Amino acid sequence: MHASFERTPRSAHHPALRALLLGTLFAAGLAGCASVSVQRPAEASHQAMDPAFAQARELAQAAAKQTGQAQADTHAQINKLLAGLDDATLSRDAAALPAGDPLYMYAGQALLRRGLPLPRPFDRGGWKFDARPAADSDGYRPPVKLAVLLPLSGSLAPAAAPVRDGFLTGYYGESRRRPEVTFYDTAGTAAGAVAAYAKASAEGNDFVVGPLGRDEVSAVFRDAQSGASMLALNRTSVAPPAGSASFSLSPEDDGIAAADYLFARKAQRVLVLAGSEEGMRRAVVAFRDRFAQRGGTVAETFDVGGDATTQLARLQAAVQKAGQVDAVFFATRASEARGVAPLLASAGLGGKPRVATSQLLAGTGKPAEDAVLDGIAYPTEPWVARGVPGLPSAASVAGRLKTARGPAARLFAFGYDAWLITAYLEKLALAANGEVRGATGTLRLDGVGNVLHTPVWSTFSGGVPSPLADATDR
Repeated sequence: MHASFERTPRSAHHPALRALLLGTLFAAGLAGCASVSVQRPAEASHQAMDPAFAQARELAQAAAKQTGQAQADTHAQINKLLAGLDDATLSRDAAALPAGDPLYMYAGQALLRRGLPLPRPFDRGGWKFDARPAADSDGYRPPVKLAVLLPLSGSLAPAAAPVRDGFLTGYYGESRRRPEVTFYDTAGTAAGAVAAYAKASAEGNDFVVGPLGRDEVSAVFRDAQSGASMLALNRTSVAPPAGSASFSLSPEDDGIAAADYLFARKAQRVLVLAGSEEGMRRAVVAFRDRFAQRGGTVAETFDVGGDATTQLARLQAAVQKAGQVDAVFFATRASEARGVAPLLASAGLGGKPRVATSQLLAGTGKPAEDAVLDGIAYPTEPWVARGVPGLPSAASVAGRLKTARGPAARLFAFGYDAWLITAYLEKLALAANGEVRGATGTLRLDGVGNVLHTPVWSTFSGGVPSPLADATDR
């Protein structure tokens, strides 16, 4: 099953959806807003390379010949060495690396984690944009024929609907040249995704967006060594093929964002409060890994749950075991956070910075109950928190489209950004510091093909979600 969408209104399938999108949202026209800065490589410094950086360089050369656990262990050593360097040293020595040096990817990743500019683009192979017409001055260069792989049927169809409508919002809001778009149904299975990808490639699509499910993405990544390049809409342990990228709003992304948030506020030792769901556990692992890469430590992990008296005693024991704690990370839903947040002061953590994943919003909406969450920072989408240029407000869109209401708003923003990434992918991939200001945050592409999105931050005030004053993109 697939459906085509072209620029000419008469050729578009699903006219009701198009009419709704165009008639209610886009009278003024919508356009993605992108900003890309390109810097010249810094001149090689005559100063000797830092010893730790030199050691990391030797390890990177060794890692290129390793596999499995040995390679993973070497990666960890490299990241630890780079984390110990100050910003100026890391930037200077990264700029001095010659093109093709295996350490540059690691050094570039470390620079991105710190919000620092790259001295030159990542060394990429397999990225081809020759089939696309020349780019506009802002970097807009969409494909010619585009396939979108989504589970339009099956158990994942409800999640796919807001992604689809967000994508079409960006697509129809662009007044410049647009590709012909064909939607292929993956049915939410790995086999369905592989078959849809093969069909899309055989039908001459020069780029593919999707699939959406984790198992679908893993299967297509393993199978897609010779087909069209793609932007997968999830992230797995399988690396994207050369010339392809992945974009996700995964629990891991929230954990990484929280680690960067606390490290920027000088936290070194953090107490983690973990919920029982798999997604929360994944967020904790990602938080611990990123925080360690930046030189921080998870002092103790506390599993939330139980009645208030029992939970307080357990929490006090965990805090005593942890010793000095600078901040608290909540990997919980609101119901769990409401139970443990009031106990922090009694456990000796009153006044410590508190940060959570975006799942803190799950189950909120009653200010009288949510007031106990006041002051806990959590990542959110700029579109939801304060709006973004070129896209009507979240409240306005939600009033017109069911697929943009409540929790679905996040997936709607995700779909919108999938279109922006597709249209500006060349700049994201080949410019040293290319970025796009999207609905989910500032979008960048790292050295291994993962789209990074820097969120903005909100908190609760009087039990009501409120943007933080410093909730700006970095």
